[in-house]
Formats: sequence, structure tokens, C-alpha cells
Amino acid sequence: MATPSSSGLADQPAPPLDRENSHLRVHAVNVFVRDQDRSLQFYVEQLGFSLAFDVRLQSGQRWVGVAPPHGTAVLTLIAPDPESDEYKLIGQPTQVAFVAEDVVATYAQWRRRGVRFRHVPKLRRVKYEQRALDGPGNAPPLLLGKQTPIWGGVFTRFEDIDRNSFALVSFDEMTQAVEAQRHAEAEKLEAERRAGQELEIARQVQARLFPQSFPSLKTLDYAGVCIQARQVGGDYYDFLNLGQGRLGLVLGDISGKGIAGALLMANLQANLRSLCAIAVDEPQRLLQSVNQLFYDNTPDNAYATLFFAEYHDQAQRLRYANCGHLSALLLRGNDTLERLDSTATVLGLFKEWECSIGECHLFSGDTIAFYTDGITESPNTRGEEFGEQRLSEGLRRHRALSSQDLLAAIVDEVRRFSPAEQYDDMTLIIAKCRAC
Repeated sequence: MATPSSSGLADQPAPPLDRENSHLRVHAVNVFVRDQDRSLQFYVEQLGFSLAFDVRLQSGQRWVGVAPPHGTAVLTLIAPDPESDEYKLIGQPTQVAFVAEDVVATYAQWRRRGVRFRHVPKLRRVKYEQRALDGPGNAPPLLLGKQTPIWGGVFTRFEDIDRNSFALVSFDEMTQAVEAQRHAEAEKLEAERRAGQELEIARQVQARLFPQSFPSLKTLDYAGVCIQARQVGGDYYDFLNLGQGRLGLVLGDISGKGIAGALLMANLQANLRSLCAIAVDEPQRLLQSVNQLFYDNTPDNAYATLFFAEYHDQAQRLRYANCGHLSALLLRGNDTLERLDSTATVLGLFKEWECSIGECHLFSGDTIAFYTDGITESPNTRGEEFGEQRLSEGLRRHRALSSQDLLAAIVDEVRRFSPAEQYDDMTLIIAKCRAC
């Protein structure tokens, strides 16, 4: 839509000028009609417009607004007092122009619906303009330069039921711009569709990287979960069958989120699984090799925190390396709480890397929790974090449950504490020692 009628525009309140992307737009162009209901029916049923608003003002006057299918401006259909000056404008030509990509097609469609036109669409092209320079002496002027049309297009005029008339036009340049815009929008939508499809494939692939089988142990009941903030993420947990009645429990947090974090997570997982055969006898050498591969195959600023634990089923012994990760919580059967603190720095930042191995024995009734900061740093509405204390209290409160049910109870507590949108991956492993 183009130029408004003389009675003016109603502008929506503009946002403050110091805001980013501040803008003004035309809200409504007034069109004076005799019967609003009949006019509304004409614009909706015959022109294909939609109802934008139908309100009653404090003065008692009714305002009805209609909008074209692909436009942002609105026509306000006002029924003025028969004694007013505005009433005299009914049935007069308006200065409103509807710009169509294809005037002929719109003309044909509206004609079939009974819309009255002043004439068939006409091609109008303004004559070419030329630059003139005076010739030498008394010679006539010289016409120089390219001949360029000012504009060219197709136009007609149509009337509503009150014989208010409007222009229906198309311009060469505008038609090209509309086509270019449609093409750009189609490309954008296709790119978004492909990106969404690729993310879904990545999500399915990453889901297969998490444990698909759970080696059976006599003295340990265990479970794990990763709840990602996005379709893919950088948290990682795994259960590795190390043979000889040994289980590897792995939990890591990769620097970065989204696709970047997921790729690093896949790299770390591949390194661990390919080298885990040496974990039984030499866990330090395993982690040194993993660090070396992670260092060599990732960007300089990429790193991962990792908790690696090897559990011996028969001896009920846990050997572990905490590589810059949060301390695991070991809740003993007698209700005392132990923290399995860091034994090495993070993986992937340093070429020369050393770690030490911690060791402890588990007894029937002991519960151990490995977790990422998505659990303890989940905030509530006041900005408080869930924290290690609430986690340990949850472990005590639900200690009688199985590992799977205890896991679900802790996740539920975190979600009730932090009901807003999740911003970080939440990963948790629960393991409970039991009698043979």
C-alpha cells in the first residue's frame, strides 16, 4: 500500500530512538464508508483481506480494520456522520495505491469475485530521458549518454461498494525487487530447513554415542543420564567394559556448546574407547594417551574436564582420576560424606601432562554421584544455584531408592528448583554399592 488519504494516519507508538532496530511504520489509512459490515464483507470476501481489528472507541465510534494478505498497513473502515465533511469523501478517488506483483492476475481474480474496475490493466511507460549538451557554435544540442526509462509498469483502478476508488499498480523495479526478496526468503527457509535437518541427524548420532549397553556387576547398581540444553551438547558420560570384572565410569564436560561441543565430545569418546584396553593395568598411561590425542587433534583453546573411575567388582575397589572436574560425592552407609577431589588438571590444554590416581573401597550401602556443573549451577528465580549441598541432601533423602530412581529424583529436584529455560547440559551418574 502507498499514499494515505487526506484525513491522515494513525501511527503506532514508536520505540525509543536509542533502541536497536527502532522503526516507525504506517498503522492505518482511513477509508470512509456508509455501512461498515457491508464494506467489511467486500474487503474480506472479494479482495481476500483479513480482519485486523474491530473495536469500539470511548466515543462510541466503531473502527474496523482490514489488511491485505501480504502487507503491513491497514485500511480503517470508518462510517462518518452523514452531516460531516468526511461523509462527502465517500465515493471519491483515494490516494491509496495497492502494489501487486502481477496486476493482470489480480485483476482477473478480483473481476471473477465481482470487483468493479474502471478499465482493464494498461501498460504505462514514461518516455526515455536524455542528457543534452550544447553543440559548438550554433549547432543543435547533442543528445548524449544512455537512455534510461524513469519507470514502467501496469496499472488500473478499482472501486469498493461505496465507489471509493484505488489504484492497483505494478512497477518493473518493484516487481524485480519482490521476486528477489521472495527468492532470498526461499533460500533462507531452505537453509534453515537443512540446518534443522542436519542438527536432528547430529542429535541422533550423538545419542548413539552415549552408553547402549550396561555391563552387569554383582556389587554395583549404576545409572546415568545426560539432558542436553540444545539438540546436541558437550557433556559426556560412558560405561566401559574393561574386562576381568572391571567397569569404567566416565563423565566429562567439554569446553563449548552446540555443534562445537558435540564434535569435541565425539573426539574424546573415540579416544577413550579406542584406548580403554590399557586402563586395567595402567590408568595413568591411558589418560596420558587420551590427553595427547585430544591435544593434537583439537584447537588450542579446546579442553575437557573428566572424571574417570575404574571399579573392580569383586574387590569393590574404586580407582579414579579427577582431571579438573567437580568433586564426586561419596555418601557412606553411615551418612558421612566424602569428596573425591581433583588429581590432575584438565585434558587437552597441555602437551606435558601428568596425573595421579586416587583409590577408595566401597561398601554395601555406599552411594557415589558424578555430575557436571549443569546440575549444581542450575539457578532459581532469585539467582541462587542448586549447589553441592542440595545435591548431597538429595542423595541422603532418596538413598533408599535404586540408582535409576535416585537419578530421576535428583533430576526432578533440580528441575523444580530451576524451572526456567535450561542453559547448560545436565549430566549425572549414580552408583550404589550392594552386597554380593
